[in-house]
Amino acid sequence: MSGRKRFFTEKINYPEDRQVVLEGDEFIHAKTVQRVEEGTEIILLDGSGKEYFAIVCSIGKRSLTAQITSVADGDREPRARIYLLCGALKGDKTELVVQKATELGVYKIGVFSSEYCAAFMSANKMERLNKVAREAAKQCMRSLAPEVVYFENLNDALQSAQDYENKLFACEFAERSDTDLKNIKDCAAIVVGSEGGFSEAEFKLAKSLGFSQITLGKRILRAETAAITLTSLAAFVLGELG
Repeated sequence: MSGRKRFFTEKINYPEDRQVVLEGDEFIHAKTVQRVEEGTEIILLDGSGKEYFAIVCSIGKRSLTAQITSVADGDREPRARIYLLCGALKGDKTELVVQKATELGVYKIGVFSSEYCAAFMSANKMERLNKVAREAAKQCMRSLAPEVVYFENLNDALQSAQDYENKLFACEFAERSDTDLKNIKDCAAIVVGSEGGFSEAEFKLAKSLGFSQITLGKRILRAETAAITLTSLAAFVLGELG
């Protein structure tokens, strides 16, 4: 990543407040990893989509203070909303999916448990996944990090995507796709299962909620490969990779 280093902070009340204090993990990252010093030019991100250009004024043991010099709207955020719903994966595979989906421009990420899911989530794991999203957002120069949320069951996950125009359900035993990916527009919710895939009952549930079955070809992909592949295809068709 070139240019000014980027750091997430709390909501910035600019122009009333022109000085911002950076604390916690972002301060540690700034001081120990990025090695910022007094006078370093940085960019602050507060989740609003704006980028606050600032100069580091002082550095203490637990925080640094930066003076905002100007503000601009971020120009790397996607126009199309893509919502990825992914079954919880074993090991650090969910982190990989979150990282790559963020780079590809997803708007939101939902991780869910399902009938054949063998992984489990915890508050610490969810905190870690959101940290991965923030780090990936900074690396690819985004102004926003997608929120990563958890659903205890597939039904709740599917219900959270009801306002999306295109709802795509990747299923390994689907013989054909109900929807031609080339024809989707505006926004999309895409669902990919865990290593165990989906049951017939879960497949029927998705169909009853308006999801279209999608097949990713003749080969059975790993869960993390399927999630990244379908996200990439949706991003391309919706004009985010062109």
